[in-house]
Amino acid sequence: MPTRLSIAVPDDFDLPRDACSYGYFLLAPNLWNPDDLSLSRPLDLDGGPAKVRIRQPSRPGGPLRVDTDRTLDPAERAEVRAQVTRMLRLDEDASHAARFHSLDPRFKESGRFRLFRSPTLFEDVIKTVTSCNVTWTSTILMNRRLCECFGRGGSFPTAPRLARTPPALLRGRCSVGYRDRRIVEIARLFTGRAITTGATPRRIPPVDAQTLESPATTDQAVLDSLLALPGIGPYAAANIMQLLGRYSRLPLDTESVRHGKTILGFKGSPAQVMKRVREHFVPMGDQAFRSYWFELWRFYESRHGPAWTWRRDSTGRLFTSAHLST
Repeated sequence: MPTRLSIAVPDDFDLPRDACSYGYFLLAPNLWNPDDLSLSRPLDLDGGPAKVRIRQPSRPGGPLRVDTDRTLDPAERAEVRAQVTRMLRLDEDASHAARFHSLDPRFKESGRFRLFRSPTLFEDVIKTVTSCNVTWTSTILMNRRLCECFGRGGSFPTAPRLARTPPALLRGRCSVGYRDRRIVEIARLFTGRAITTGATPRRIPPVDAQTLESPATTDQAVLDSLLALPGIGPYAAANIMQLLGRYSRLPLDTESVRHGKTILGFKGSPAQVMKRVREHFVPMGDQAFRSYWFELWRFYESRHGPAWTWRRDSTGRLFTSAHLST
């Protein structure tokens, strides 16, 4: 029989606003339904995959109602609670909101400060890899194929599953291109194995996810660890840092250049505009990414309506400003 869980949330939490706050909510296996304001996806639990459907009948602040497609034992229930908490950042309370809104009061009325992420750090890292140097539609395709081909029950594939996948098979089935070997190497690092890689061979120690997610670890230490991973450059590292709840760095790309020119009015070469965008958000300190992202997100919503009305397979494909500005 299905299991139903009730998960308490902070008083300000609003599922449509807080789930539909970052582009990864549009990537498989996530499925947002604007008709009933629910978020569904399979979760890969120790006892096997389980599909979950998350709703918030009373908003804001009412508990989440999480329905599963099978019976969960106590350990699996704890897994679901932990993964939902991470995904929706339920551990970010009023003190986090106050810190952000004190620096950027533009978003105080809307209550925005939480950013959607994945149930696991591994999924966040791979989603970041699939979003670099590629169109958004290709990112959508890669994530869908990863879930279809290598995820149990349509869930996002685990590190052990991808660690034993031949890179050529990953490339052929999931259209990941040059990312094939990098994805496999990162997966191996997440399984506790060190690897040796590169034209000039270098040893990379296993990923210590607990240390990366610990508030006791400094931003610089996290950044250094991320930059050591195969295929993780400054952009990807900065993005993974915000997914870890560290908002001081900006992952700047062509979207940032567009934003700098059209919204902030900066002129010059892409490099010059990017430099000015970074400088523009320096006063936001450790909240720089939140300020930058919600400014960008507001632009997207001005073109196609509130994000909670977007459908993954239609509006969600027009996520980048090249489409949203038309």
